[in-house]
Amino acid sequence: MYNHFSVNTLRTIGLIIGWLLLLSSSIESMVPGNAFYIFPKLNALYGPVFGILIIWLSIERVHPEGYKFFIIFLCFSILTSLIFPILGVLGFLLTVFVLWFFRDPERSPPKQDCIVSPADGVVCKIDQASPPEECNLKDTNFLRVCIFMNVFNVHVNRSPTNAVIKDIIYVAGKFFNASLDKASKDNERNILVLENKKSETFVVVQIAGLIARRILSFVKPAESLSIAQRFGLIRFGSRVDVYLPLNYVTDLKEGAKVVAGESIIARAKS
Repeated sequence: MYNHFSVNTLRTIGLIIGWLLLLSSSIESMVPGNAFYIFPKLNALYGPVFGILIIWLSIERVHPEGYKFFIIFLCFSILTSLIFPILGVLGFLLTVFVLWFFRDPERSPPKQDCIVSPADGVVCKIDQASPPEECNLKDTNFLRVCIFMNVFNVHVNRSPTNAVIKDIIYVAGKFFNASLDKASKDNERNILVLENKKSETFVVVQIAGLIARRILSFVKPAESLSIAQRFGLIRFGSRVDVYLPLNYVTDLKEGAKVVAGESIIARAKS
């Protein structure tokens, strides 16, 4: 139902109407009497608020973590728009950004036996490497696929395969640009060690970025994860590295765009 064509079409129409209402009302608030105003019966405060509400209802799903930021930004925008209209417009745009950042759409994983991407974004590196030393697997090489998420990507992370969580390790660190090589060793990160029914070990590392300041985990050790199940979220720009046994191969190239829970990043060698 979530991904049905007619439902997606209605969402798109809703987003267009919401943006038109928000932008036209914002123009009116900055330039009183502007003839470009599309919705003349709504004043400069109601218009942006209704526009944001329409945009919110048109987004498939917003993660609950985002609602507190949404309420804070919306209240701030309403108050400032009464005093400083231009600052209020900026606040309304940031409110929409918060909604967009915390969107959490449903995903349909492939039915074939494979490894899916744990994150939305762009593949920034593919190589062989040892997992973080905190995993105590440093003498073992893995296939590593690194995925960089910018602030406009969905930031909810998903399990790459059906597995049991053997360990979760949080490491405090710095906040370098997540696309840099040193980010995997120096930045704040959260490490999940997974084991599938074949006793194969997988490691997924959530890495905080330049803007990201908090990694959230929704799971605990010993829990079972289904492929594409949500396990965490990183706020505002970040990276996820996934380490796979060397009996897995990938057809991806650096620069490829991937979708969490749907894009196939590797398969076991036949």
